Amino acid sequence: MGALSHIRVLDLSRVLAGPWATQILGDLGAEIIKIEKPGEGDETRHFGPPFLNNKNGERGDATYFLSANRNKKSVAIDFAKPEGAALIRRLVRRSHVVVENYRTGALAKYALDYPSLTAENPALIYCSLTGFGHSGPYKEKAGYDFLIQAMGGLMSITGQPDGTPGAEPMKVGVAMSDIVAGLYTAIAILAAIIHQSRTGEGQEIDMALFDCQAAALANQAMNYLAGGIVPKRLGNSHPNIVPYQVFATADGFLVLAVANDRQFQRFCRACGEEALARDPKFVTNNGRVQNRKELLELFAPLLRQRTTAQWIKLLERANVPCGPINRIDQVFADPQAAARDLTVEMRHSAGQRLNLVASPVRLSKTPPEYRSAPPRLGEYTEAVLRDILGLGAAAIAELRRDDVIG
Repeated sequence: MGALSHIRVLDLSRVLAGPWATQILGDLGAEIIKIEKPGEGDETRHFGPPFLNNKNGERGDATYFLSANRNKKSVAIDFAKPEGAALIRRLVRRSHVVVENYRTGALAKYALDYPSLTAENPALIYCSLTGFGHSGPYKEKAGYDFLIQAMGGLMSITGQPDGTPGAEPMKVGVAMSDIVAGLYTAIAILAAIIHQSRTGEGQEIDMALFDCQAAALANQAMNYLAGGIVPKRLGNSHPNIVPYQVFATADGFLVLAVANDRQFQRFCRACGEEALARDPKFVTNNGRVQNRKELLELFAPLLRQRTTAQWIKLLERANVPCGPINRIDQVFADPQAAARDLTVEMRHSAGQRLNLVASPVRLSKTPPEYRSAPPRLGEYTEAVLRDILGLGAAAIAELRRDDVIG
């Protein structure tokens, strides 16, 4: 039994941040009922190619959708119709948590906002995840990952430095603002579940992509807030640690992550450059940061003297953190990935076997569960309406005839 096997989540979210959060809850055992619009579904079902190829030869869902929707029951309800909204409210009475990521105030016209739904279920946890939250001048502004990476400061510190080839603000290669917001959202919901279990009280959770991205600026935010420094793009260099970046080798690239003075001394000994370790300009990290340009001019030709594999063998023996830059295929072919079971095979209801990225959560008593592959649109509509709401076949058929469900 998963840690959250007693929890039912009604998931009205779509795309990535919200589904990422609810997939985490589903992996931990919660029952996730994913509400989707009949005939369309979550937008990410169409974010391709690549697409899943069904056994009958028809094009299936985009692989993007598969990344964030396992352990969920897809129920196709059109809540823009009064009958559909009524079904949602009935499900709310039998749920612990509602998650939605519509624009601020957008669900009020369907009576699916927090005040309306807490009238149905006073113990409800209602989590709203928007671009900019429910307050402030941007509260009605749409929020997308790319926009948030830009407005939240991440792109200003990502990319090559000004004056170098290819210099421009750069987004991260995955929707990192969405992912971070999904993680923070899952944490907030877990905290609310603990409070709910202790007191019986529900609460409203107001999550914003912008807030989460600002929080995730971490040391870069503090470089400004406490240090008065506005961080700039440094490419693959670190603003506070040197040498901590990518170096060209004889046959490729190496990440060198020298995080303290002892590691710097060990690196210098390993490559026969003890004099560098004694140079007053480089003895401390503060000195290395202040004299970054001079040190890197010495390091660049030094690192090109060996191949990446030779450096890794030499430096790991000296206990100096380093590593290769793996492609995605190399990540999952790595023996460490196999040892840690970073993929999980599941069977899709259309018949295919899928390899999905496993949850990184490791719990000895209540480990993540892999109960069901990402569902087809509306796959569980009848089962949920029958088993949870007690609707009979005739009532379900009438709802389908009226295009309330799919």
